Amino acid sequence: MERWQLTQMQNLPLEVKISKTKQRIKEWYEKYDGDIYISFSGGKDSTVLLDIARSIYPDIEAVYVDTGLEYPELREFVKTFENVTWLKPKMNFKDVIEKYGYPVVSKEQSQFIRQYRNAKSEKTKETRLNGNKWGMGKISKKWLPLINAPFKVSDQCCDIMKKNPVKKYEKETNKKAIIGVMADESMKRVQDYLKFGCNSFDSKRPMSRPLGFWTEQDVLNYLYTYKLPYASVYGDIVLESCGRLSTTRLDRTGCMFCMYGCHKEDTPNRFQKMKETHPKIYDYCINKLGLGEVLDYINVKY
Repeated sequence: MERWQLTQMQNLPLEVKISKTKQRIKEWYEKYDGDIYISFSGGKDSTVLLDIARSIYPDIEAVYVDTGLEYPELREFVKTFENVTWLKPKMNFKDVIEKYGYPVVSKEQSQFIRQYRNAKSEKTKETRLNGNKWGMGKISKKWLPLINAPFKVSDQCCDIMKKNPVKKYEKETNKKAIIGVMADESMKRVQDYLKFGCNSFDSKRPMSRPLGFWTEQDVLNYLYTYKLPYASVYGDIVLESCGRLSTTRLDRTGCMFCMYGCHKEDTPNRFQKMKETHPKIYDYCINKLGLGEVLDYINVKY
């Protein structure tokens, strides 16, 4: 698929998108004879996905990974649904950061920093400092100081706490995932969508992304239009003067303790908001887990 085709898809009316999403889910369901599940985080994207999927297949299973990193409101919201399988990782976040390091800046940059700091060959170090022959694969100049940080940096957290429990579950059940990611969330997801489309039947780990061509406005519009219940951590959905929908509390949820992308956020950022909304968890993150030291190092206020 070309980028212009994705843009064209993203500009379709909501009702058309719903219809296309249902078709992608049906194709996935039929391909695997119903041995599929919905990856359900309790967030607004996966809430919409689950609602659409269960409008076709009411008994479809949802799977929730209880990492201990989610907002309490999301966890309680997930409890209100039937037919949800709860998975748990083998390690908690405290053990992960002690053994591997903190998730900071971005998954790519934290991976490069980890690889540089643990490299056994000078070639690997050279590549991470200056890039390969195409100039790719290097640590950003802005984040080079992190190679000498007094704390570990790593991209391993998501793999250990989210992906590994799901992979184990898939191996045991042979079920294939439907996930609620959208291309407009990052350049990496744009690239994935252009490469695989909604249903990647032939990839090493087959996966369905039937909301891939949706936008955040589509998700909010669905919740708002169909009055679908969603986790209270988002607050209310309101119509702004510019005609766009927004939430009155958090706009994105994800893992509470994750620092990916926080340096790009406007004030108040996720940690400043957490200080007001969840002060006990904030204290645990900043002081007990040492996130304050990391945020100081990358010059992010909290």
